[in-house]
Order: sequence, then C-alpha cells, then structure tokens
Amino acid sequence: MEPIAPEAFDRLVAEALDLLPLELARLMDNIVVLTVDRGDESDLLGLYDGVPLTERMDYGGASEWAMPDRIYLYRLSLCEMCDDLDDLRDEVVVTVVHEVAHHFGIADDRLHELGWG
Repeated sequence: MEPIAPEAFDRLVAEALDLLPLELARLMDNIVVLTVDRGDESDLLGLYDGVPLTERMDYGGASEWAMPDRIYLYRLSLCEMCDDLDDLRDEVVVTVVHEVAHHFGIADDRLHELGWG
C-alpha cells in the first residue's frame, strides 16, 4: 500500500498501545515508543533497543538518570508489507506486541511459539 502520513501512522501506534492490557502497560518501565520511516535494515518492521526488564539491575542503582529504552516502529517498512489500512492496523498491533514483549524479556523463539512471530 502507499505509505500513510506520519501523523496517521502515529495514531495507529497509539491505538495499538491502547490495546495492551492495563496491567501490562503499568509494568512497562523507562521506555519510549518512537515512529520513524525506516530502520537500518529496510525490511525490519520494529526494534526494541534497551535492557529487558528481566535483565535490569535497577540500572546500576541510578534508574532515575538512565536513558529510556526505545521501541522503534518503522512506518515505510510496515506500509510496504501491507495491502490496505486494515492490514496495516493489524500489523502495527502485532509489531507493538512483539517489541513490548522484548521489553519484558520474551525472546523471538518464544514469541513464534505463541503465534506472534
């Protein structure tokens, strides 16, 4: 499909984040979700860049000074793989869940087992 405007894409991402269970969203810690056109790999849909919660040691005792982890969602890559807006909306949800799962320490293999791969 043709790429949608960045503002429209941001709304899809916000809608996907709103679908996360509140109990899960409350556990997310020191993380920001960013939308950009593309990642280093042109076919990459999203990326978690940070230290999973399962591996954190309170950021060395100075969590209030730590830079936030980042989830990147790649607008152009997602648009290119989808047929229409409904397909894009679904794929954004899957990508958000996938990257949030990495924040919680869930590896790709386990995500594939759960049907999110």
